[in-house]
Amino acid sequence: MTSALLHLTVLGCATPHATVDNPCSGYLVSDGNTRLWVDAGSGTLAQLQRYVRLDEVDAIWISHLHADHSADLLTAYYAVLFANTAFDAPIPLYGPPGTADRLAHFLTNTATRSPVESAFAVHELHDGHRARVGGLTLTTRAVEHGIPAFALRVDAGGRSLVYSGDTAPCANLTRLAEGCDALLCEAESDRVPAEGPQVHHTPEDTGDTAGAAGAAGAGRLLVTHVGPALTPEDAVRRASARFHGPVDYAVPGTTFSIAQPGSRVTSP
Repeated sequence: MTSALLHLTVLGCATPHATVDNPCSGYLVSDGNTRLWVDAGSGTLAQLQRYVRLDEVDAIWISHLHADHSADLLTAYYAVLFANTAFDAPIPLYGPPGTADRLAHFLTNTATRSPVESAFAVHELHDGHRARVGGLTLTTRAVEHGIPAFALRVDAGGRSLVYSGDTAPCANLTRLAEGCDALLCEAESDRVPAEGPQVHHTPEDTGDTAGAAGAAGAGRLLVTHVGPALTPEDAVRRASARFHGPVDYAVPGTTFSIAQPGSRVTSP
C-alpha cells in the first residue's frame, strides 16, 4: 500500500456469523506507518495477518460488543500473551464501557481474573471521545443500536473516513460524516421493523445518510455489513437510488484508497 494515502482494507463484513469466504466485521485503516484495527468480528484476526502482524497494530477500536464485531478480541488476547511474538506494551484498545470486564468474564477460567490489561490498554469510549493514534485522529460519536454503540471518524492528512458501526439512522452519525471523503455504512436490514425500535440501516437509509452527509461534501459511499436477506448487488442498487455519488460494496479482501474516488486495489 502507498504510504501517501489513507487506506481501508476490508477484513470481513458478514452478519450475523462468518461464512466460508467472509469473516464478520473487521477493517484495517492505515496511513503511512499507522495501523488501526477497527472492529474484531470472528475470523478477522486471521485475515488481519495477511497484511500486518498483530504486534504491528498501533491500536484497536471496537464499535460495540456484539460478537460479530468483537469476538476475535478473545483470540487476540491469547496471541498477545502466549504466542512467540514479544509486545513492547499492551495494545491500546478503544471500546464501549465494560469492555475489559466483558473480556475477563469470557477469559477467566479459575478464581483468578484473567489479566486482560496485560494484553490490552483499555480506553472506554463515550460520545465525543477523541484520540490520536500515530498519524490518525479518531473521533467517536454515540449511535443508536439498543446497546452502547459508537461510530468512528478517522482523519489523516486532510482525508477522512467515517464508519457507522451498527446503528439506526441518527443525527450523530450524519453530523460525524459531514464533509468526509468516504462513508463506510452498514445496510443490514431489508426493511424497517413493524414493531420495536429500529437498530440498523436499510439500504435506503444508507443512501439517505450518505446523501445528508453529501450535502457537506462526502465523496463516496461504501456499503458494508449487508444482511442475509439481501445481496450486495441489491444493497448497492437500493442505496444508489438515494445517494448519487460513487457507491461500492465493501468486498472482503479489498483495499480502498480514500480520497481517490473510484480507486480500488484488490489485495492478495
